[in-house]
Amino acid sequence: MSDLTGKSAVVAAGAKNLGGLISTTLGSHGVNVAVHYNSDSSEPDADKTVAAVQDAGAKAIKVQGDLTVPANVTALFDAAVDAFGGLDFAVNTVGKVLRKPMLETTEAEYDSMFDINAKSAYFFLQEAGKRLNDNGSVVTIVTALLGAFTDGYSTYAGSKSPVEHFTRAAAKEFGGRGINVNSVAPGPMDTPFFYPQETPERVEFHKSQAMGNRLTQIEDIAPLVLFLLDGGHWITGQTVFANGGYTTR
Repeated sequence: MSDLTGKSAVVAAGAKNLGGLISTTLGSHGVNVAVHYNSDSSEPDADKTVAAVQDAGAKAIKVQGDLTVPANVTALFDAAVDAFGGLDFAVNTVGKVLRKPMLETTEAEYDSMFDINAKSAYFFLQEAGKRLNDNGSVVTIVTALLGAFTDGYSTYAGSKSPVEHFTRAAAKEFGGRGINVNSVAPGPMDTPFFYPQETPERVEFHKSQAMGNRLTQIEDIAPLVLFLLDGGHWITGQTVFANGGYTTR
């Protein structure tokens, strides 16, 4: 791994869970981090993550905003550039999960899912393309359901699937400046977002489909994101399925 000390990153939804681990992992490698969070309830987590990055010897700030509003995406990048003087990495872990039959899904639920999972991702990529230094990197978290054939997740998998196309286009459009752009597709993750959507029986089924009879852990994904930002820079335009064999395509 190259020396990342002095590099700077913005991590969307970077206060807790996978985003929080990515933020602190970057900080432990000397990367300055702008920790984004959405709701007031996440602010204490953002404060803890900022403190952890600073304790590791890097700089950190917290930035609140609803990233379904493009102006707030711009403001996030503005704050990061103002704090650090430039940006090298942009990691987007924003996402919302909904398991619901198509026949019961409302228009409001559809709109919310696509705003959070697709629209915010598009304008995050757009802003990254404008603001990242040459030879920077962008990673967006998607879902292994992009390779699955299942029920109940029409709006979740459906609203994450456009990100693959956004990623490929951005990889071509930003590649002239040496910026690599990728998506990472974890399997069902052992986080608080997962369990409300599933029955205990389905949780056990999901575990049974992966190595070691377990769910994906955030610790499985953060090192892969770091690799794509650094040593894996030649990888671009890809969706990397990291799910312990849960699914492929």
